Amino acid sequence: MSGDGPESCRMKIVSWNINGIRATRVGLKDILDSLDADIICLQETKVTRDLLEEPVAIVEGYNSYFSFSRVRSGYSGVATFCKSSTTPLAAEEGLSGQLTGQKGSIGCYGDTEEFTEEELLSLDQEGRAVITQHKVLTTDGKEDRLTVINVYCPRADPEKPERKTYKLRFYRLLQIRAETILRNGGHVIILGDVNTSHKLLDHCDPAALIDFEENPGRKWLNQFLSDPAAAKTADSNQPIGGLFLDSFRYFHPTQKNAFTCWCSVSGARLTNYGTRIDYILASTPLVEAEFLDSIIMPEVEGSDHCPVKALLKCCPLAADKCPSLCTKYLPEFAGRQLKLSQFLVKKNKDLEVSAGDTKELGSSQSSSEGSDSSSAQKRRIEKASGNNGKKGKLGPKGGQGSLLGFFRPVVPKSTTLSEGQNNSAIPASETANVKVTQQNSAPANQQPSAFWKTFLKGPPPPPNCKGHGEPCVLRTVKKAGPNCGRQFYVCARPDGHSSNPQARCNFFLWVNKKSGADD
Repeated sequence: MSGDGPESCRMKIVSWNINGIRATRVGLKDILDSLDADIICLQETKVTRDLLEEPVAIVEGYNSYFSFSRVRSGYSGVATFCKSSTTPLAAEEGLSGQLTGQKGSIGCYGDTEEFTEEELLSLDQEGRAVITQHKVLTTDGKEDRLTVINVYCPRADPEKPERKTYKLRFYRLLQIRAETILRNGGHVIILGDVNTSHKLLDHCDPAALIDFEENPGRKWLNQFLSDPAAAKTADSNQPIGGLFLDSFRYFHPTQKNAFTCWCSVSGARLTNYGTRIDYILASTPLVEAEFLDSIIMPEVEGSDHCPVKALLKCCPLAADKCPSLCTKYLPEFAGRQLKLSQFLVKKNKDLEVSAGDTKELGSSQSSSEGSDSSSAQKRRIEKASGNNGKKGKLGPKGGQGSLLGFFRPVVPKSTTLSEGQNNSAIPASETANVKVTQQNSAPANQQPSAFWKTFLKGPPPPPNCKGHGEPCVLRTVKKAGPNCGRQFYVCARPDGHSSNPQARCNFFLWVNKKSGADD
C-alpha cells in the first residue's frame, strides 16, 4: 500500500533516534535532505544548549525546535526540524507546561492533579519532548490542525527500580497531554523512541523474556492503542482500546522481522536480531483517512536505530512566522549574545591583522639605525646559540635520538673501518671484536615493527570457539558487580537467534591472568 509517488503523497514525516546529533559522519543538512521529509523528529540528540553549535541549530531550508537535558550533559534530548514549507503555528518544549515561558505555546495540558509540581518538572527536565502544531489541508479540502509530539521515552533500567516508575509516569503524562489535545480538535501524531516493543512480532526473541505480556510498558500500550484486528474479530465497528493507532501495524499487521533497534556492540544488525521500539502513533481518523503508508527504513545507517516514515495525503500549510521556541531566536544565534568561542576566534583574527601590519611597517622602514640595531641583535643571538650565523639540519649526533638506538650495539670507534682501509693494520683481538659486533647488530634494513616483535611478544592468541572453530573476541565486564573489570572470550560472530547458524555460538571462556584463559 505504499504511495511514495508525487501525485499521491503530499506530506512525509520521519522519526529517528540519531544517537548523537554531533557524532554524524556527514553534515546535518545532508542527513535531513536524504531523509526526504517535511517534518523530521530526532531523538537522543545528546546535546545541551551550551554545546549547541550554529551548523546544527540553524540548517538552511529548515526551522528547528530543541529540548535539552537539564540534568546531565551529553544525555537524552530531542529536536524537530520542519521544512520552511511546513513551518508550525506553535511549538512547545515538554509535556507538562512547566517549561513554557514563551508565547505561541500549544496548551491543552489536561488534568494533572495526580502529579506534584516537582514530579511534573522532573519529567520534563531530561529533554524528552517537543510539540509542534501545524496547519494542513486534508483530502476533503478542509483546513485542520495537526499536532506532532516528538518523544524520547525513558528506558527502564533493571538495576534502578526508580527508573521503571519514572518511565510509567512519563507514559501517563504523555497520554493525558495527547488525549487532551485530540479532544480539543484536530489530529495528533505521537512519534519517536517509545522504548517498549509492543507485540510478539516486534521482538526478535520474545520467548527469552519472562512474562512478556505482563510487562508494564506493554500493558500501557495495550490500553493506549486501538486494535483494529480485535475489533474485526469481535464484529464491532467500535475501536477496542485507546484513541491512537500504531500506523505501521495498521498497514503491515503480520510482517515479521520488522525491527528498528539493534545492539551495536554485538553486531546484531547484521543478523537482524533486534526489536521494534520506534513508532509513529496517530489518531485513528487521521490514519484511516489521510495515511498512505507507514514504513521502516533499515537501509539508513549511522545509529543503533533506523528511521521510520509516514506518508500522508494531506498537504502542509506553512505559517507566516516561526514560533518563539525556534532555535534561530535564541540569543546566541540571533546576534544579541555571542559565545566565548566566537570571542576567541575574533581575537585571533585581530592578532593576525596586527601582525601583518607590523610586518609591513618593518619591511618599509629604511632607517639605517634600526637596521643596524636589529642586525647586531641577530648576531648576538646566533653567537649565544653557537651557530655563528650558519644554518643547517642537526647531524646524527644532534637532537633527540631514536629509542631503537638504545637496543642496537654500536661498533667502537677504534674498530670502525673506513672505506678502502686494510684490516691488516688492526690487531687480531680488535678484528674479532668487530666481527662479533657486526653479528649481534640488527640489519640496517630491518623494519621497526619486526625488531620490536623480538622483544615484545604481545598477548597470546585467542582461543577458537567450539561452534565455528573461529578466533574469539576479548570482552570486558562493565556491569557493576563482583566480575566488573574481568575479561572473557566469546564467539566473534554477531548476536542472533539460536536457530541461526550464522549467528554467535554460546562459547564463553573467562580469562585467567596467569595462563591467559581458564580451562
